[in-house]
Amino acid sequence: MTNDPDGSTGPTDLVGGENGAFIDYLGLEFTSVEADRVAATWVARPALHQPYGIVHGGVHCSVVETLASIGAGTWLGERGQVVGVNNNTDFYRAVSEGAMTSEATPLHRGRSQQVWIVETRDGDDRLVSRGQVRLQNLYPS
Repeated sequence: MTNDPDGSTGPTDLVGGENGAFIDYLGLEFTSVEADRVAATWVARPALHQPYGIVHGGVHCSVVETLASIGAGTWLGERGQVVGVNNNTDFYRAVSEGAMTSEATPLHRGRSQQVWIVETRDGDDRLVSRGQVRLQNLYPS
């Protein structure tokens, strides 16, 4: 999330606004940011590879964490903030290049925690990775 010059913060900044250096480095382009769904596209490329020439698992985990956090924060809104407390990501298909599409949807949204599922698919709509993030809802004191 980013801070606008007027001091506001929030996931809505991500569509048509500043994303932040890490999100920009990942190359995430958000196509949907809603309380029930977050979607983004990105490109597997050499800068994201591990030494064996495929996208590093940490990149997949980062995409999962980012989309889940944005979705959870959008749903919680001005009531508070969210912070990830667990990220479990499985890798199903190694990729080295090409367009990726990632989509986050909620599995559970409660008073104190949320759980979001994020799936990433390649250009042929094959499942590349699937992650689950548990987030803590933090409320102002």
